Amino acid sequence: MTSKLNIDKLDLQILEALMENADISYADLGKKLFVSGGTIHVRIKKLEEIKIVKGRKLVADLSLLGYDVIAFIGVYLDKSSVCDDVTKELKKIPEVVRINYTTGNYNMFIEIICKDIQQLRAVLHDKLHKISGIDRTETLISLEENLNRSVRVNE
Repeated sequence: MTSKLNIDKLDLQILEALMENADISYADLGKKLFVSGGTIHVRIKKLEEIKIVKGRKLVADLSLLGYDVIAFIGVYLDKSSVCDDVTKELKKIPEVVRINYTTGNYNMFIEIICKDIQQLRAVLHDKLHKISGIDRTETLISLEENLNRSVRVNE
């Protein structure tokens, strides 16, 4: 697949380094990979153009900002044909941070981040359960996140 996208080992090394630390300068990354900062710049632009790189994010510790509840919600749909409509409505809920269409017990699996249980209840009761096409949900509350990382692309 990588050859079809016209990316090579250097592109993968750049991706891996940026997924580990998106703040690294092009010059420093170039030194680390034994190429010029200009080469890094050109390669990143290429990766953006072919849509492998879709932007860069700042990762904040949300718990320090008062967001203490992470919930995973299994969503059962009335029928799978409503998935796109339900997804469109879920995207309107700011507390929803991830949506996956899945196999298995649930049709969809979503992640919600809230300040407290009262906010979670409000999101579930006042927003989520009012979406047409959702039959029922099953909520799992995360007690602790022990790992959050990107996959290694350079192996």
